[in-house]
Amino acid sequence: MSADDLSSLPLSPAPPAEGQGIVRRLSEVVVNRIAAGEVIERPAAALKELVENAIDSGARRVDIALEGGGIDRMIVTDDGCGMNAADLALAVERHCTSKLRDDTLVQITTLGFRGEALPSIGAAARLSITSRPRDESGAWRIRVEGGRVTPPHPASGAPGTSVVVEDLFFATPARRKFLKSARVEGRHAESVVRRLALAAFDTAFRLMLDGRLVFDLPAQTLQARAAALLDAAEANGLVSVSGERDGMVLSGFICPPSVHRATAAGQFMLVNGRPVVDPLLRTAVRVAYRRVIEPGRHPVVALSLSVPQQMVDVNVHPAKTELRFADEAAVRSLVIGSIQRALEHGAGVAGVRPVLSSAIGRQARIWYPPENTPEQAPAYPGATAPRPLADGVVPLTGFAEKRLDFDAPPAARTIQSAMPSDSKQPLPETACPEPEGNETLAPPVVQYPLGAAVAQVLDTYILAVAADGSLILVDQHAAHERLTHQRLRQQFLSGRVQAQRLLVPDVIDLPPAQVESLLNATPLLERLGVEIEGFGGQSVLIRALPAMLGATDAVGLLRDLADELERDEHGAPDEMAALDGRLDAVIARMACHGSIRAGRRLSAEEMNALLRQMEATPLAGTCSHGRPTWLKLSRGDLERLFGRR
Repeated sequence: MSADDLSSLPLSPAPPAEGQGIVRRLSEVVVNRIAAGEVIERPAAALKELVENAIDSGARRVDIALEGGGIDRMIVTDDGCGMNAADLALAVERHCTSKLRDDTLVQITTLGFRGEALPSIGAAARLSITSRPRDESGAWRIRVEGGRVTPPHPASGAPGTSVVVEDLFFATPARRKFLKSARVEGRHAESVVRRLALAAFDTAFRLMLDGRLVFDLPAQTLQARAAALLDAAEANGLVSVSGERDGMVLSGFICPPSVHRATAAGQFMLVNGRPVVDPLLRTAVRVAYRRVIEPGRHPVVALSLSVPQQMVDVNVHPAKTELRFADEAAVRSLVIGSIQRALEHGAGVAGVRPVLSSAIGRQARIWYPPENTPEQAPAYPGATAPRPLADGVVPLTGFAEKRLDFDAPPAARTIQSAMPSDSKQPLPETACPEPEGNETLAPPVVQYPLGAAVAQVLDTYILAVAADGSLILVDQHAAHERLTHQRLRQQFLSGRVQAQRLLVPDVIDLPPAQVESLLNATPLLERLGVEIEGFGGQSVLIRALPAMLGATDAVGLLRDLADELERDEHGAPDEMAALDGRLDAVIARMACHGSIRAGRRLSAEEMNALLRQMEATPLAGTCSHGRPTWLKLSRGDLERLFGRR
């Protein structure tokens, strides 16, 4: 019984009349109002039921209009099969449905099937249904207000069904009192429609919210519908997902790990065409992205799982958003494995673009450092020995030396290569040496996803030009950190990371708790190439480190490993603290210490070698901490920055 019904009852039952028991039968109106509290707890839930009915009717187009977040009015119109007078009369009775053909509750192929939605809505609101079958010339209308039914009567209407719900929860004021603002309820309703629009991607959808057009989508493919429902940055570079196991098939699209949200609102998941918010599936998605996404962030996915009907129970909750799988381990394994395989591509396949606004270009202005007035600003090109324009910013030279074929047709104008043929050598596993002299870079013609390096900015970021002319920006430390991480992990999985003994062992003093954490993890650290031993009291002796880390700071590395191990021991006990997660966290700390640092000057060959390794290394789109390693600025992005678009 809901709170609004309890509020009208006495605090203690009245004594029964003589000869009567204490149990009484509730009226049909009260029963319907109680059921309404389970099925339609807010406007979004009522809207979900109405749109599901429209999809189940075979509609090719669904139009939705909401006022006051759906509290004041919601209208759902479809061009489905429609209903005659007899069907309308039954449709507003509880547990009357056209969607179940047997009593087993196994072969459920429709979104709705319980026969509770329309009577529940009619019990709590003012409901009007106008419907006309496709093969009939006239329409019928039925009204329900607060559970009281007005019989069907002739009306005018197009083939299909139009449902109008007004003054939601007027019959249960206690429930209406607990609704959020119209704006909040409208956002929930929009989220529901988006999920259903993805489920029925071959159906056209139009959503109006308080007179504002939210979207108007034609019938589309799953990929086109997913791209239309995501924002511009998320829709760019969708990655296809596919997998099959034990009769189950997973398909859909995911965003690269560099695209994420603060909540799981960007996760669209379908099971047998039904939108669900299932904790098992969400956990599987989170585990699949665990190694490549920032902690506390949520990936953006649009996945469709097909499961044999006998292996899934959809009759768990009246809202039908939670499921029960016969083999949860198989479902979890299918989702995790399929997503991880889709993510194992090199950098350049799918990345992230900065969020740009056309207002940025309009607000652009020339800025001169304090010592550079317009008269003193160096002239470009042709200025010799340019001095820094700001702290740490050095003007890039060599651009006047690019050889461009301006006499060729526009499509054939390409940047000519000046890079030696053997420049694609692997980046050394040790720290890169300092280049000799002041090098200038002549950008080459390449067809690589990340293009060719043309400059280094702040000795930290690599600028490259792709074959299509797009500008690629690479964070050299984040990129090399991922490469080192993957090599360390591969060596670990193949047996043992190659260690290099220190000429003079280092001694580090740590708090007793961290010393204990390190000594307890000695077997794991030895397999990772880190050899330590207790040195009495609060001291630990470091004898060897992984060879690929080069001349790293041994003391600093061990302090970070101690912090990581201690944090893991005191973390929340869940699947994220399993051995694989703990191993990855330790490897990430080691990779950070063994990577090219920000501020390291790189040669042209080293920069291009780094780009080629990024393209060939799985998961190289993000660093070990989930931050993006590269960004892409297309022609359109640059035009928006400069206000040309």
